[in-house]
Amino acid sequence: MLIEILSEDKSGAVVVERSVERICEAQGTKAQVNVRPHRGCGSLPKDGNEKPAKFASSLLDLLPAKLRAYNNVYRGKELILIITLDSDSNDPELMRKEIYEAAKTYAPDIRSVVGLSTEEVEAWMLGDREAVLNAYPECNKKILDSYVQDSVCGTWEVLCRAISDNAEKLIEIGYPAIGHYKAQWAEEISKFMMPQNNVSPSFNLFKMALVTALKNPVPIYRMRKF
Repeated sequence: MLIEILSEDKSGAVVVERSVERICEAQGTKAQVNVRPHRGCGSLPKDGNEKPAKFASSLLDLLPAKLRAYNNVYRGKELILIITLDSDSNDPELMRKEIYEAAKTYAPDIRSVVGLSTEEVEAWMLGDREAVLNAYPECNKKILDSYVQDSVCGTWEVLCRAISDNAEKLIEIGYPAIGHYKAQWAEEISKFMMPQNNVSPSFNLFKMALVTALKNPVPIYRMRKF
């Protein structure tokens, strides 16, 4: 089994990669997992059949073209293509639907799974409280207690305030400098993340979709044609 992960950036990719490996292990599936990070989220093009712009590098900008390429190369082979990104301020349900529709349209012969973290991937990290505590034993538990899971509240800022001594300074600096710290938090926390411990609804929706795909790698919309 080959699993290809298309992620919007490098910082959260390790969270998805390790989660996928552990979900596969729990299901007794041996898989080679590859991660393909991009430069941001971007947006789906109006006409997915057109060639991407010359310097396009964002995940959604390139997605239709990449879906067509994966479908051509891996049609009939054991492949699960995972498309993972943050919903940010977008409607998660609508965004998930649009990405699945793109996968159905441009890669109908391979199985695709969407991993969409509500607001930011830090929601998945905060969904495993034990992992956060193992990675950062001295963290502020009151802040962890105040977080409403999968709420749109400035998720990375919540995690930053919980685990960093100079949180307000980091928050004030913001992007792009904060990317280094976000990658570090993801690296440390994901070491301890266990899929069965995660209470994030968006994580568990992703987990359920991946488990279903592992059990049946044939696309559902293809199965219905037979």
